[in-house]
Amino acid sequence: MESTYWIYTDIAVFVIALLLTGIIIPQILLIAFSKKLFDEVDERKIHKGIVPRLGGIAFLPAIIFSICLVLAVNLSFGMADSAGYFVNCSKQIMYLLCAEMLMFLVGIADDLIGVRYKAKFVCQIICAIFICASGAYINNMWGILWIGELPSWLGWLISGFIVVYIVNAINLIDGIDGLASGLSGIALIFYGIVLALANEWVLSLLVWAQLGTLVPFFYYNVFGNPKKRKKIFMGDTGSLTVGIMLSFIALSVTNIEAPDVNKDYNLLVLAFSPLIIPAFDVVRVYFHRIRQHRNPFLPDKCHIHHKLLALGLTQRASLCAILLSAVLFMLVNVALSPYVSATWLVLGDVLLWLCGNLLITHAIRKKEARMHTSLYE
Repeated sequence: MESTYWIYTDIAVFVIALLLTGIIIPQILLIAFSKKLFDEVDERKIHKGIVPRLGGIAFLPAIIFSICLVLAVNLSFGMADSAGYFVNCSKQIMYLLCAEMLMFLVGIADDLIGVRYKAKFVCQIICAIFICASGAYINNMWGILWIGELPSWLGWLISGFIVVYIVNAINLIDGIDGLASGLSGIALIFYGIVLALANEWVLSLLVWAQLGTLVPFFYYNVFGNPKKRKKIFMGDTGSLTVGIMLSFIALSVTNIEAPDVNKDYNLLVLAFSPLIIPAFDVVRVYFHRIRQHRNPFLPDKCHIHHKLLALGLTQRASLCAILLSAVLFMLVNVALSPYVSATWLVLGDVLLWLCGNLLITHAIRKKEARMHTSLYE
């Protein structure tokens, strides 16, 4: 009975966030065009035409509004279960909102006037401290590299690094229409199911509220027509706040105490399998830039989606290929986690990722040799 109640609460939060974001985004488009707030086109950008990049401004207000409204209605009609659970998790939520708000403000500043990567990095570290202070940090490696429980100070260090890492991974993977929102949406659906099975209902509310904001954005981002002024990008405001939410949820999953979940599955595998594509890609890109004697923190065109485009795939085909790969990585890892050591799973993922990238690079070089031109940096 309780689970049914919470499922309806999750659905309500999802629907409200979806509707509110669907209302806000057209208004952002109107303001962006009236004030000429567009994403600049340069040699690194793939899109053509005038497209605003302020879609992420809708995310955080819609999340806060939808959750607060559902809780307020529950209290008004005597259905205090969800509000009571939320109060019990108030420390977690307050720290999360502090981190989200800081990233929200940094993202707006970056989208409007630009922020140096060093300043963003400092703010991300502060957000990581907030996330760890909320209690969402790794205290057990669950067999990864054959390591078990961790002292708190080491758990904070590892978790802080993971927060900054995931935030930047989501930010950097946002290179073609629907990619960052699509990968994030897949991860959120998976987290929503895991958290429901573990009866972590407050975290589940956050997941479905965030997912509700991504659905209308994905529509405008992928299917919107720039000629009709219906297309929008999430910008750093969106990618940074979504990255903070994903890192918080992923770290929270590592602390699940539901026997039905952590008895049969490795919690680190559950937490980070949905994020393999952006997480692995940012490492490959970092070392590629170092090898090319470039600043590893400055943008270029060497991400996985750039490789697929150089291979000849369209944006839509590249998007589908990457999203399908993310789903397959996630499902295979979760399915094997009860039977295969987590360490061997990670090594297998790395090997599969490297082999896939080498095959794509080889195909690109063969195409370049035929065309006598350079297709990929």
